[in-house]
Amino acid sequence: MKILVTGAKGFVGKNLIAELKNRGYKEIYEFDIDTDRALLDEYTKDCDFVFHLAGVNRPKDEKEFMEGNFGFTSELLESLRKYDNKSPILITSSIQAERDNPYGNSKRAGEEILFNYSEETGAKTLVYRLPNLFGKWSRPNYNTVVATYCYNIARDIEIQVNNPDAELTLCYIDDVLDEFINALEGNETKKGQYCYVKVTHNIKLADLAEKIKSFKNSRNDLSVPIMSDELTKKLYSTYLSFLPENEFSYDLKMNCDNRGSFTEFIRTKDRGQVSINISKPGITKGNHWHHTKNEKFLVVSGSGLIRFRKIDSNEIIEYEVSGEKLQVVDIPTGYTHSIVNIGDTDMVTVMWANEAFNAEKPDTYFLEV
Repeated sequence: MKILVTGAKGFVGKNLIAELKNRGYKEIYEFDIDTDRALLDEYTKDCDFVFHLAGVNRPKDEKEFMEGNFGFTSELLESLRKYDNKSPILITSSIQAERDNPYGNSKRAGEEILFNYSEETGAKTLVYRLPNLFGKWSRPNYNTVVATYCYNIARDIEIQVNNPDAELTLCYIDDVLDEFINALEGNETKKGQYCYVKVTHNIKLADLAEKIKSFKNSRNDLSVPIMSDELTKKLYSTYLSFLPENEFSYDLKMNCDNRGSFTEFIRTKDRGQVSINISKPGITKGNHWHHTKNEKFLVVSGSGLIRFRKIDSNEIIEYEVSGEKLQVVDIPTGYTHSIVNIGDTDMVTVMWANEAFNAEKPDTYFLEV
């Protein structure tokens, strides 16, 4: 199948082309504003499907709305008509088409000319009135408020929340891609004359701003967003795509002494805490027990011995562990436990606890194994 994508360098176009290639579509004609216009003839003569994504969002002059969203659509359809190419056409419109403003009027005009073309030629047309899209490769101060907030907050630039209670309907780029490729394969989601993406999310503008701010703060408090919430997961992925290239990394507070170090890595509200423990050769750590707190130890480098004793027993249980064979050891409640480095190099242990450390209620009681 030969696929023509207009607006190929735009937010949706770049994502769509990347995913089409991921799924094995190889013959993709990429057309954008700086593409040689003569290629439009060649592409429209030969293509089997058209993703018409080109459009104007924020022009310098309002008349560019109609030129970009209506004028180029007319040119595209005339070129297809010239070659009697009745390939299906998918066009990205906007929910703004329901409103009486220059942008909405231009989008509606683009829809109407496409519907008329379909009636005249019998070509299948798929019109998607999309809500606010967000995701990687979107442009701040152009595509979406999500992109603007992510870009600014990642760089400590002030953001504007003009109407905190404004309700936004958001749609994630990956959900758009799934729908578009389903449509390419003849399985579009349609109601009446319009198609739509099934998965959308609603959020107030103020809540959106606070959520994205929390992503930035997570580097300080070591928190991880609750990924079971689909919108949060998608927004966090989007935020990370806007990190400045010299700020992908961040430092952790290492608690160091002559025994080695202990460093908290991740803290969550509902999935506990992950820490990295480094022990020098011969060093023993632990010798304590917990009522409710439980842990998992994973030695990833070096070798060690994990020892257990139920607090009311004299029997000692031992597990020898090594980075040569990754093995998780559960630390049950009611057992005092220790871990000793029995090798001649530093031992590195990944430690998970079912709750983040709380200094006011540590649930940790010293008792030698």
